[in-house]
Amino acid sequence: MSVINLVTKFSPLVDEKFYNESKTSLVTNRDYDFIGTRSIKIYTVETAPMNDYGRPVTLDENGNPIVSREDTASNVMVSRYGAINDLSTSVQEVSMEKDRSFTFAIDKMDEDETLGALNAGSALARQLREVVIPEVDKYTYGKMVAGAGKVENETITSNNAYASILAGNEYMDEKYVPADRTVTCTPKFYNLLKQDKQAVLETEIGQNMRIRGVIAEMDGVAIQKVPSNFLPEGTNFILSHKVATTQAIKLAEYKVNTDPQGISGSLVEGRIYYTAFVRNNKKDALYVSADGLSL
Repeated sequence: MSVINLVTKFSPLVDEKFYNESKTSLVTNRDYDFIGTRSIKIYTVETAPMNDYGRPVTLDENGNPIVSREDTASNVMVSRYGAINDLSTSVQEVSMEKDRSFTFAIDKMDEDETLGALNAGSALARQLREVVIPEVDKYTYGKMVAGAGKVENETITSNNAYASILAGNEYMDEKYVPADRTVTCTPKFYNLLKQDKQAVLETEIGQNMRIRGVIAEMDGVAIQKVPSNFLPEGTNFILSHKVATTQAIKLAEYKVNTDPQGISGSLVEGRIYYTAFVRNNKKDALYVSADGLSL
């Protein structure tokens, strides 16, 4: 009886995981850099109070005008415009926080005998989209939630999802936050929003916005959906204006070293040095709806 040895063949086509491109560029800014330093200081300058102008309205017994102004503070110059004081300032100091890295090797024969499935270039791209980008995004969203001007604890249903966004917009309107806002929400919240009979969603969104996770607009607000594990546990959505949160990546360095000492093949190394922070005067441009928020 003859024996047939069947050949087992592996496809060079790798079964890749699903992944997301970075979404935080829509809701953050790059207003500050850390070139040449690990920390920066941001000044906040206060304002002056309004006064009643001290125009002379009466004359004293000698016929001289009396300025209707009293000031009992010592060592303060007084003019008809009011007491003259220096403007006070406060300082917010922020630092680079995350200095992260990774490395792995791909043996030359492993690459050959897997029909190129183990390829340094494609493995590096996979590392970035499945590990590095999600880590940076999760960190940034966590900073946004922790620094929000208001956190509203509520249980979202299909009857109040739309009203919860309206409440956030009302809060921001009262705080003079500009338009061009974004709701970054979980899939669960978005499903409840779609079921809310009061919500009217505009789903004609350009491809460039869809890449960044925007799937609809409502009342001029972009609706961005992200996996729930990208947001702190318990978060329903973040309503934000990008002016509030600064994301800084000081170094993003990725290398494929061919045949380095001690390795027959490729050594892949990567390092990313980044931070994110909410500016003190911009906290009101962040509104969070949460149910049992965990930071």
